[in-house]
Amino acid sequence: MTVEEPPSAHAAGPGASPAATAPRPPALSPSRAADFRRCPLLYRFRAVDRLPEPPSQAQVRGTLVHTVLERLFARDPAERTPQAARELLGPCWDDLAAAEPAAAALFSGPDDPQLALWLDSASALLDRYFVLEDPAGVTATAVETRIEAALPGAGGAAPVPLRGILDRLDDGPDGLRVVDYKTGATPGEGYESGVLFQLKFYALAVLLTHGRVPDELRLLYLADGTALTYRPDAEELTRFGRLLEAVWTAIRLAAPTGDFRPRTGPACRTCDHKAHCPAWGGTPPPYPGWPGGAA
Repeated sequence: MTVEEPPSAHAAGPGASPAATAPRPPALSPSRAADFRRCPLLYRFRAVDRLPEPPSQAQVRGTLVHTVLERLFARDPAERTPQAARELLGPCWDDLAAAEPAAAALFSGPDDPQLALWLDSASALLDRYFVLEDPAGVTATAVETRIEAALPGAGGAAPVPLRGILDRLDDGPDGLRVVDYKTGATPGEGYESGVLFQLKFYALAVLLTHGRVPDELRLLYLADGTALTYRPDAEELTRFGRLLEAVWTAIRLAAPTGDFRPRTGPACRTCDHKAHCPAWGGTPPPYPGWPGGAA
């Protein structure tokens, strides 16, 4: 649900003003909050240094499927059919490959047989989406929409900036519902807490921006055709807000000096930044300072 802007998105173009090209000050998103809780140095590399990370085929496939579903919901309900989704797949990939050279570089060209197999796998995810719900009957009020909110700090403390992107927000006869598409499989035992963290984050953001606790949050796992739901309540979200405030306080304490320390764990196996991590014999780049000024 949350898509972070890549470092290249902030590169200055010809004639661009500093105000238009300067990185936005960091905020908490589900992914960045999870990064800090897992490894503060990883948070720094992604939110402050914005070190590049090469995309994987799985990540780009997720972006592609999200783009197809976004364009599908721009159509009239009766036109949101499986055939329409399949027809959107090719043009959406062409646009994505043109906009993101790193994504296009995953394949040798349009005749690469691996590209055809990969597009078939994306098509299968879209077919499975239609098994989980009928988009013709969905009242979507927002699709792929950026959501930003300020969580009031306790005891007069500075507010916590929250930021993310909602895959879809529905407001119909069944109430207010946030829907998130996952192109991976349902998380295994022991990984449910990460999913619940993300759901609570978006429930809180919707409460702050809409003044309503969502009636339901729904995760659609397209790889295995599973739907998971969560129904939050205001008291639970208040407690979760205090957790986010504690995370943000810890980030701001480290921000002036860049004292974001590594924390090793199973995720280190697939981390792109081992060469810069002291825990693995690497050296971080010089700390550039907190984006946007004083922390």
